[in-house]
Amino acid sequence: VQLVESGGGLAQPGGSLRLSCAASGFTFRRSVMAWYRQAPGKEREWVAHISTVGDITRYTDSVRGRFIISRDNDKSTVYLQMDSLKSEDTAVYYCNSVNAGYWGRGTQVTVSS
Repeated sequence: VQLVESGGGLAQPGGSLRLSCAASGFTFRRSVMAWYRQAPGKEREWVAHISTVGDITRYTDSVRGRFIISRDNDKSTVYLQMDSLKSEDTAVYYCNSVNAGYWGRGTQVTVSS
């Protein structure tokens, strides 16, 4: 089983990044998928999740209206489009397979001018 995140990096406040998480080794299309993040000195927090077919999405209050989670079951990939980034979005972002409990290793997102 692998979940491999990519797309992190440095962005300016107000900028955008698109994270990807490529999955393998399990039945991706049957798993609810989620993004979490962990900022320095803080606990890991849930950011968003998406249903198996992508018709239901949920977001934590701090990112609603700025982030969009999506998935491509043919590519076994889940995405997180992050717009209007703020410094408080700085964190390591993790992909999670909710049903199976798998985690990726994370990708660093830094928002700074």
